[in-house]
Amino acid sequence: MEENTNLIESLLERAAEYGKTSYELVKLNVVDKSSDAISSFMPQTVVVAIIGSFMLFLSLGIAFWLSEVLGEFYYGFLLVAGFYALIAIVLHFFMRKWLKRIFYDYLIKQMLK
Repeated sequence: MEENTNLIESLLERAAEYGKTSYELVKLNVVDKSSDAISSFMPQTVVVAIIGSFMLFLSLGIAFWLSEVLGEFYYGFLLVAGFYALIAIVLHFFMRKWLKRIFYDYLIKQMLK
């Protein structure tokens, strides 16, 4: 009888250790996947920021140039703003699902890597 009690206690101790170990493993896997996703996202964020700055200054240059060509200061800026509005409308109505799928697939791939 005492031997059965010792076996049950031993089994419960091992189950508790297994539970703690499994919890730690899950926690470490989440930290690993999160840090991997964030660390691969950061260089891309820097590149996007640099491209964004380039596009900003390019847009300003084109707007000033168009203002000079068209004769009125605000015409160039209105034309550039209209161009970006057209791009935004096209992206929103025709490419939203496609862009969403790309970002979704990228995030899933990073989390499962």
